[in-house]
Amino acid sequence: MRPLRASLALAAGLLLALALPTGSLATLAEVGVLPTTTPETPVTPPSCPGSPCLAVSRTTGFQVKVGALHNPVSAPREGSIVAWTITLGKPTATQIKFFNANEGGEATAGIAILRAQRSPNLTYKLIAQSPLVKLEPYFGKTAQFPLASTIPVKKGDIVALTVPSWAPALALNFPNTTSWRASRPKAQCTSTSSQTTQTVVGSATQYYCLYRTARLTYSATLISTP
Repeated sequence: MRPLRASLALAAGLLLALALPTGSLATLAEVGVLPTTTPETPVTPPSCPGSPCLAVSRTTGFQVKVGALHNPVSAPREGSIVAWTITLGKPTATQIKFFNANEGGEATAGIAILRAQRSPNLTYKLIAQSPLVKLEPYFGKTAQFPLASTIPVKKGDIVALTVPSWAPALALNFPNTTSWRASRPKAQCTSTSSQTTQTVVGSATQYYCLYRTARLTYSATLISTP
């Protein structure tokens, strides 16, 4: 389940050629992939196996800001998500044992499509989600997962990362201008003991908790609607 990005792009191109009428034009975009040419967007790997080895756990989250860039994981145009990509740290056997015992079992993740609601503030509706993937075979690598059923999105929809257990997909030591938000209530921003993932399609959840100086290391591939 770890195809190369080039293979996916080729498959997507063939699909477009078959599905679109002559003269139609669609574009391929990577949602959440940022330039690495400025001090605000350095190439920083996930923290594990370093110290501290921190992981995303029992929540749904998305990047709010990286430097001057706001909403880097929002869909820039209407289209379909055809794949998602995650870069994972390589925790040690001891670290894996600890997370498995304390964060709900083996590492898994998927993506979720969120749509902002007018009220209350910071509330998002779950529009769709991908199947979950077991992550341990990909520790220390960047893995891309094509979707058997593509997910339609509207411009402005948020592509979030859903982690019902844990995932070593958190890069640290960014400036305060970098932050991500999680689907945890106000009283649980410093705790991972409760399950807070948003998994019921159609549900609305307040993403109250904001975490600074860290980035979630995932992205998604979008084919725009021509």
